[in-house]
Formats: sequence, C-alpha cells, structure tokens
Amino acid sequence: MKRLFRSKTNRRVSGILGGLGVYWGIDPTVFRILYIFLALLVGIFPAILGYILAAIVIPEEGDPDT
Repeated sequence: MKRLFRSKTNRRVSGILGGLGVYWGIDPTVFRILYIFLALLVGIFPAILGYILAAIVIPEEGDPDT
C-alpha cells in the first residue's frame, strides 16, 4: 500500500517534499521548486504555516504508523 511520509534520507528541512517525491515517483527537486514558486505566489507566511502543519500531520518514514 502506498503511503505518504516524511523522508528520512531525502530531506532538507523536515523531509516533506522528499516524501512527496517518493510518493509520486518524481524527483523531489521538482517539488522544492514548485514549493518556492507557490510560496512567492501565495505568500511566504501561508506557505511556511502549511509546511509546519504538514510536518506535524505527516508521519516520518519508519514510524510504527507507516
């Protein structure tokens, strides 16, 4: 079963964008570029707030729940 998680190996801050890359089978660099573009488009504060919320909600790779 395919599950979304925060990557332990492909991380820059908390592994969320690396986990998205693994989940979708796309290079995580693409997600990082899209995240920066989205942050500039929507606003820095909402993008950071969303990232923090995702870091709290999405389990880390290897957690018992994953």
